Amino acid sequence: MLAKAEGEKRSLSADEQAKFDALKASIEKAEADEARASFLVEAERRMMGTPAGGSDRAFGDLQSRVSVLDVIRTQMEGRSLDGAAREYHAETERRTGRKAQGVFVPLAAIEQRVSTTSGAPEVVPTEHRPDQYIGPLRNALLTRRLGVRVLSGLSGNLSIPKHQTSLTAGWVAENAALTPSDMAFDSVTLAPKHAGGLTELSRQLIQQSSPDIEQLVRDDLAAILAQAIDSATILGGGSNEPDGVLSSTPQTSSLATLSWANVLALLQKLDIVNAPAANIVASMKVKAKVAGTLKVSGDAGAGFIYQDGRIADLPAYFSNQVPEKTGTPNTGRLIAGDWSQVLLGIWSEIDILANPYETTAFSKGNVQVRAMSTVDVAVRHADAFVVADDLTI
Repeated sequence: MLAKAEGEKRSLSADEQAKFDALKASIEKAEADEARASFLVEAERRMMGTPAGGSDRAFGDLQSRVSVLDVIRTQMEGRSLDGAAREYHAETERRTGRKAQGVFVPLAAIEQRVSTTSGAPEVVPTEHRPDQYIGPLRNALLTRRLGVRVLSGLSGNLSIPKHQTSLTAGWVAENAALTPSDMAFDSVTLAPKHAGGLTELSRQLIQQSSPDIEQLVRDDLAAILAQAIDSATILGGGSNEPDGVLSSTPQTSSLATLSWANVLALLQKLDIVNAPAANIVASMKVKAKVAGTLKVSGDAGAGFIYQDGRIADLPAYFSNQVPEKTGTPNTGRLIAGDWSQVLLGIWSEIDILANPYETTAFSKGNVQVRAMSTVDVAVRHADAFVVADDLTI
């Protein structure tokens, strides 16, 4: 229409002008609709806390592409972040409203690790097998395996309402008044607490690009935080620590005399409060004790208290993460309960900061790496756990 009018060197006719105006209005409306739709999508994304251009599934994919080793290298070499690490760091700052002193990396990127392979002395690729590196033996981590509830992406303090007491009912005589009663409520709170550790990595190790080296670095960083968080979830209660299960006034029982009847009496306490045990957790020395004690004295046919990975038909887990009770002598602890009653709140996944100028590390050409995480632990119902801490070991 316009081309034809320009070719004929004339103005648009009234009919052509009307068609042009209608077409222009239609295009402008379509553009406005598109802009409005984009605005609504972006607003919904922000309210849901999902990353730009995708969903939480896309964010999960982004997490899986973050390389911890690349993050350390960029800080060591004074370069800016790029790729997936840059995207994840920016998105985490937006979600949490926090500015990291170092660089945010996903807890999931390190969490996959909980294996016994860790540590990082100089791994040289000349006929060496870094994937077969033999690291120190570490305590088996428990709490994630046991089913604690993880609340991630937190920003402010968290308060969760909790039922405390119910209404009461009673019987009355004809024409007599009922006694009034009220429900009472409590709350479970979580507030940020910081865990961290320092480790030293060799310059050569960091410069390697092998995926196996990446896993070694993850394992090493994992060890300095995972055990601290795991221990606080089980015990806690120390200076600046969250209060874990053992610090939250659980029920108590006695296994000073280790017998099948006393084990059943311990579990019965949970049944009485309508919180049957989902599993049993104890220290390694307790494992030897229960595995060597018969249910019925002198009757091997009756079986042992701990047999085929179970106690009283409940899965049993053992780790040195469960502390002994100090005394003269020390005694072992056994915990029965439902770990889904434990909340693990996460404000900051893992904040990594590399320092190549720390005196000791610098003299060797190594790099000191600090990893920190901000979490808290709360127990929804302390009486959903029962603890015996008097086992002779």
